[in-house]
Amino acid sequence: MTITYEWRGDFENAAVNALHAEGFNHRAPDVDWLKQVHRHSLGWVCARREDELVGFVNVAWDGAVHAFILDTMVSGDLRRTGIGAQLVATAAREARAAGCEWLHVDFEDDLRAFYFDACGFQPTNAGLIAL
Repeated sequence: MTITYEWRGDFENAAVNALHAEGFNHRAPDVDWLKQVHRHSLGWVCARREDELVGFVNVAWDGAVHAFILDTMVSGDLRRTGIGAQLVATAAREARAAGCEWLHVDFEDDLRAFYFDACGFQPTNAGLIAL
C-alpha cells in the first residue's frame, strides 16, 4: 500500500467532512474546509491512497512563530499504521520551513501515546477556558 502526503494539497470538502465524522464519531457536517483552511491556516496535509483521501491534518498559526495542529484524522481502517504520525511529521517540517518555532497540540487523554510517543511532542503547562 502506497500512501502519499501533500502539503496544502487539493481536497473535496465532502471527503474531509466524512473523515471528520468518522474520526470524531459524529454525523458528517457540512463544513467548507477549503474556505476555512485558506482563510485561517498556515497549511494542511492530505494523505492519499491512490485518489482516496485517507488522512488530513490542519495547521493553524498565529502569523508568526506559533503553529497549531488541529483535526488530525485518519480513516478507521488505516489507523495505527503510521499515517497519523507522518501527517504530523509533514506538518512539523512545513511549519519549520515557514519560520515557525513552536508547534502546539491539545488532545484527549486517550491520544497521549500518539502525540507524545509517536509524534514526539513534549508535555507542557497550558490553560483552557471552556466557553
